[in-house]
Amino acid sequence: MSASPIRIDDLARPRLSPLLEEMIARAAPPERLAAQAVLDAASAATGLSDFGDREFVARLDLWCASVDADTGLNPWGRASLFNDFIRLAINRLKVEDMIRRQPEILDIEIERPIIIAGLPRSGTTHLVNILSADPRLNSMPLWESMQPVPEGTPPADRSQDPRFLQTRQFWGAFEEALPHMRAMHEMAPDHTHEEIELQKIDFASYELEWLSRPHAWREYYLTHDQTPHYAYGKKVLQLLTWLRGPRRWVLKSPQHMEQLGPLKAVFPDATLVITHRDPLAVIQSAVTMIAYGDRLRRRDTDPPATARYWIDRIETLLRRCVRDRASWGPERSLDVYFDRYMADQDATLDRIAALAGLERTPEARAAIDAYVASHPRAMHGKVVYDLAGDFDVDIAALRERFAFYFDAFPVAEEKL
Repeated sequence: MSASPIRIDDLARPRLSPLLEEMIARAAPPERLAAQAVLDAASAATGLSDFGDREFVARLDLWCASVDADTGLNPWGRASLFNDFIRLAINRLKVEDMIRRQPEILDIEIERPIIIAGLPRSGTTHLVNILSADPRLNSMPLWESMQPVPEGTPPADRSQDPRFLQTRQFWGAFEEALPHMRAMHEMAPDHTHEEIELQKIDFASYELEWLSRPHAWREYYLTHDQTPHYAYGKKVLQLLTWLRGPRRWVLKSPQHMEQLGPLKAVFPDATLVITHRDPLAVIQSAVTMIAYGDRLRRRDTDPPATARYWIDRIETLLRRCVRDRASWGPERSLDVYFDRYMADQDATLDRIAALAGLERTPEARAAIDAYVASHPRAMHGKVVYDLAGDFDVDIAALRERFAFYFDAFPVAEEKL
């Protein structure tokens, strides 16, 4: 069955549905975001007060200040970020409390993880979900990333875990408000999620940029060593391993492309897989997704400004990848090219398994085949993109701007 084409023709002047209008009108953010208000709300929700090393508070202060400085956010955009900060602070209290009660958690080894790095929209999500189907590997579904620590003993049927049900309800409402989002990036509760969600519990990572324009935070993030925050994320992985095992993880995030040094420092025995795709196709897809979501979180959408921000941001990410790629040798890493991966997924999985020393057993192949069969590409429709028309981008000039990346990696140019 062919995928239905989706043309989002109102990125610059969104036509808001009654549901979107109601969500924005009902939002009630604080007049000013403040770190202490976040911490107080988290303590009130949990009855806990020990956040561990409080050096993170300075970063939380900067998050709050960066959001306050983004005057383009509407009430829903501000309220959703404030509530997310509280969720992260709650998670931190629970993580620190469990490790304090079970200190043996920190003795657990995270053994030879398989880590996927790659441009956003370059197949990383599909690849990590395929690998996660292998029952010998541990992975973190979206619902668990949102709330890593359970309340009491979780049910044997993970689909009945209250955290799963809450995540399904939240993201179900989000996708009802923005129905085309699933075609670009589905947020199913059981899909494998990015482990930088765990770095956010230390109030770090680049993810805040996807939801706002936090210029002060971006400057801080790009000029400060992220190794301690990768280490904090690893600590939460140790907790999750203690809760349910196994010890070998499959992980992924586009952020890793610009943090290859911290990634290697924290996971020195990892197998690294870097996916590569034409950056213009990546930008086209990413900015369309962001601009579409902006109708919910921003007062006015500005597609050309969105493109300018993310063209610059992805250039920074790729320049750092080109600079640091050689720090991971061929015995621990490989490059996967989007066009070849899409043409022959099985061959790509063979290469990854061989490098990782992971036998492709009949059971693993069957589990992966079952996942692939049930998740065909464009299963929720295919978005029709127009980078030049919707975002006022000069395609030829943009391709020249990214010549440094094409020179470093044999990436196939895609027709836009």
